[in-house]
Amino acid sequence: MDEQRQRELTSRAAAEAGLDAEELWIRYFALGGSLAQIEIDAYLQGLQMIPSLERDILTSALCEAFEEAGREPPGLGAGGGWAEPSSGTGSAAGAGAGDPVESLGAAGAVFLSAEQAEAQRMRALRKTGLLDSPPEERFDRITRRAQEYFGVSSSIVALIAEHRQFLKSVIGGLGQNLERESTFCNRTIRSAGPMVVCDTLTDDRFRSSPLVVGEPHIRFYAGHPLLGPGGWTIGTLCVIDQNPRGFTDEDRRMLRFLAEAAQQEVMP
Repeated sequence: MDEQRQRELTSRAAAEAGLDAEELWIRYFALGGSLAQIEIDAYLQGLQMIPSLERDILTSALCEAFEEAGREPPGLGAGGGWAEPSSGTGSAAGAGAGDPVESLGAAGAVFLSAEQAEAQRMRALRKTGLLDSPPEERFDRITRRAQEYFGVSSSIVALIAEHRQFLKSVIGGLGQNLERESTFCNRTIRSAGPMVVCDTLTDDRFRSSPLVVGEPHIRFYAGHPLLGPGGWTIGTLCVIDQNPRGFTDEDRRMLRFLAEAAQQEVMP
């Protein structure tokens, strides 16, 4: 992906969303971004580049802003704005092989509908060749380390398919396939940073989840998204336990470190 092109699209999208550098930074930081506001401001002005993960977090922050405003991201539909038209069309709606929006990977998500973005995410997952593949030591050693460090009952590398969650690596007594909509990891892939729930019974999003009130009776969850080809989020590294617990800054750094290790193994 052309980094300069991605920066230009990000800056344009921020302006269209009515976000100044401070407002965008607040959203970015809330999603797990690690750079200072001055660095984000310099990036938007073209004065410096930033790592690809941080660029993807900015993209997610912009997508959330458009969603909260009840607006379609720019570039949808014929003559819809900033997306460069592919040969013979003026729309991002038909994104496919050779389409300039598709070539941007996840950075182009602001120009796609939810259905189009999900299709691209699934394409990235299939490219890895990992879905429904057997266990592999290269993933298992990461989940073992996660379980040992956090002292939890289970640690997994989960891949989120169209309607289910497939566990590529699992330490602990969890089923390999679960309905996607019921899983914690399905929420995690919608954010650019980690999702941590220290006590599910005090969290309105999860207190009535079948995975909390029934097996495996999750009380603690911490998950980090895993990026696949094109920067699309295809899964998570997560740890769970049947007892609530805290989560320190050092825990957050370790979760990110282990997720980055798993992410290197995900790439084809």
